[in-house]
Amino acid sequence: MLSRRITVLGPKIIKRNIGITAPALQKATDPIQQLFVDKIREYKSKSSGGKLVDPTPEIERERKQELEKIVKQFGGDAGTDMTQFPQFKFTDPKVEVDVITK
Repeated sequence: MLSRRITVLGPKIIKRNIGITAPALQKATDPIQQLFVDKIREYKSKSSGGKLVDPTPEIERERKQELEKIVKQFGGDAGTDMTQFPQFKFTDPKVEVDVITK
């Protein structure tokens, strides 16, 4: 039953996957499409490192205010970087073993 299903559905799945990846392998023939691809590549190169792309002073000020609100809301200190994932430290509890003697 399973082998019959694979032989029937296998070519359909392969055709579907090739159909999805084919546009990614082609070169843009339309000049507007090529311009769009170039702009996306330019944007990706500017946004490396998780920084904002072309931020204005107003956007930076709003970002700083939002981060300050988050620090207050979640109980962080003034020097806490709320953009970083928290670091957890777990210590093993000390276990006392009682030896029962008969």
